[in-house]
Formats: sequence, structure tokens, C-alpha cells
Amino acid sequence: MSKRRNQRQTAPKREKVRDIFVARPFEGLADEPEWIALRELVPAASAPLTLKPEVVEEYGDRPVTLSTVLPMAWPAMTRSDGRVFIGLQRHVQSGDVSRDLTVAILAALRTEPGDTVSVPALPGEGPRLQDILVDGPLEVTMHEGFEYWLDAEQAEDPNVKASLERANASIYPTVRLAAARAAYWCRVAPEKGHVRWVLPEGEDQALDALARLSASGDLLLGENTKFAGMFRAHGLLVPVWDIPGEPEAADWEAPLADFAKRYAEVLSESGPLDADARRAKQGLIGRQLTLR
Repeated sequence: MSKRRNQRQTAPKREKVRDIFVARPFEGLADEPEWIALRELVPAASAPLTLKPEVVEEYGDRPVTLSTVLPMAWPAMTRSDGRVFIGLQRHVQSGDVSRDLTVAILAALRTEPGDTVSVPALPGEGPRLQDILVDGPLEVTMHEGFEYWLDAEQAEDPNVKASLERANASIYPTVRLAAARAAYWCRVAPEKGHVRWVLPEGEDQALDALARLSASGDLLLGENTKFAGMFRAHGLLVPVWDIPGEPEAADWEAPLADFAKRYAEVLSESGPLDADARRAKQGLIGRQLTLR
């Protein structure tokens, strides 16, 4: 028997990591819609995360910041000052985003400040965000650029500056609206904007409510607006309205507040949809968007 063949026979089998799909990875978190909004809608934002005492005891007390995206779409990074950053928008992910983010957090906590964080593509079974975080509303900070990634020394590097300029050029104006949680205004062109809102209710309940509003002609945000459609994001629905580009974000607070009131009112209707609402529901299903 050849030495090479003998090595193949005696080499230990590599353990196969099984992927698990979770339709609502952020379910159970107090701010589930906002987690989804930061992952799907927002270019540049951050929020501090609080680790449970037992996690701090095991890994140490290092500040952890949730970021919409990190340089090169890294899943995590550590700064030289010890701070840990976790990226929501990343290239590689498993079927359970909550598990992915938890593995990234724990890997970063095990990494020396300033070193590169190694995160597996498939994390396997284990703790999730719901297990390691002190839950509560996210304290979101919106950013016009990605300078918050860097410490003072990195910010002086010419190559880093050039990379940062390219990243900042990709950001379109985005504002977090106060009229509803996880609702955002953005300007995608000089003449066009969007209002997008991650609805907190389950998909079926939210879709029925939107269908009732559509049937009664109450689905728009006002004149010169259009209901562009909706998309699914981690188990929740995200309606999208086309709006004129000229008015600023503040001008859409009142229209969205009025819509949120109408939406809350129809949510309380528990009976079956009437014929008009059923037709409207089919129309909404046919207008689901694939774009974020």
C-alpha cells in the first residue's frame, strides 16, 4: 500500500457542519424590526450592544458596536483600542443570521485588539444573539460616512483615506423617521425618494392589514406618492412607497404617522377579508419586490 493511500485512510474525518435555516432570526429580540432595517435598508449606522454578565465574565468587558457594514464587508473587526465592531451586512452567511452574528461577536472577543478576526462561514449549532445580549431597544446612530470605523491612527493612513472616500461615495441620503419604529426615508435620485418601513407584525397579519387599506384606498402616503410594493426580510414585510425627491425627510413624518394610525386600526379587524380586500391582497402579492 502506498504511503499516500495509507495517509488518506488514517487521516481523521473532517466534521461536517450542518446549516440550519431560521426564517425569523431576530424573533424574540425587543427591536426585531430595527435589526432588520439596519441589515436591509440603512447604508451607515451603528448601535452599542450590551453583553450578558456571564459573557463579560468569560470574555472580558470590551465595548461591542453593531455596524450596518464594515470595511470589505467583514463580519467583525477589533480596533487597537479594544473596541469590537460587528457587521450586519456581510458577504458570507449561513441560514441563521442570529447565529452568524453571535459567532462573529465571540470570535472578536477572543481576538487581540487590532488583530484580524477569523469567523467561520458556517457556524454550526450554538448560542444566538438572544442568548448573549441584554435585550432592549437599539440606540441607533445614523452616520453620513464611515469615519466611525477608524481610530485616529488609521484615519491618517492615505490608503485608508482613499478606501473610505470610495465607501462614502456609495451612501445615499437616509434618515430615520420618528413616526414609526424601523421606518426610513431615503433619496435615491434627485427627483425620487422612498419611504420604507419594516412592519413589526407577522407576515400574514401585516399582509391582511395592507390588503384592507388597499381596498379602501388608504394605502398611499399622500398626493404624488405611489405604493411601489413590498419585500420580505427575515420573516417580516417591508412596504415601500415612491415619493418625490424634493421634500426633505421631515416632510414625511406626518403622512407616515397618519398611515401608521390607519394601519393600527385595521390590524384590530379579525374577521375574514371581503371580496375587495381579497382581490387587493392578490394584487399586493403580485407586486412583491426583489430589490432592497
